Amino acid sequence: MIKNYIEDLKQWEKEFKFYTEEMVRFSDVDMFGHLNNTVPFSYFEHARIEYLKSIGIKKEWSEGEAFIPVAADIQCDYLKQVYYEEKLRVYVKAAHVGNSSVDLHYMVKNEQDEIVLTARGTLVQINKETGKSHPWTEEEKAIFNEN
Repeated sequence: MIKNYIEDLKQWEKEFKFYTEEMVRFSDVDMFGHLNNTVPFSYFEHARIEYLKSIGIKKEWSEGEAFIPVAADIQCDYLKQVYYEEKLRVYVKAAHVGNSSVDLHYMVKNEQDEIVLTARGTLVQINKETGKSHPWTEEEKAIFNEN
């Protein structure tokens, strides 16, 4: 099933460059032995942070930073069951860059190279002191658009 944020699944899949790996831990599964529906959001968070570091947007995360990216929304679509000890690849890409936001897309594949989860979410850069959105620099926008 193609979700409303995916126009052409094959093309969408080809556009991902960055991924992290996750191993489904015992604590990640529910009493039925499959991945608890809340856990992918922690996988997305880990992948998102590593993605931002890898492209140079946020190399360091410290309390002294004036501007920080925060998740404004996120949705996840569950396509296949995931079980304990499965190895997953969590892909991230910037799908659309706004003035102070970026729409990130996520794709999770299992060891059989099957897509098990798809997701999207908006990340907004804010000023820590004011809580208001703060624009990305032109350089940051270019980096997102390249990656």
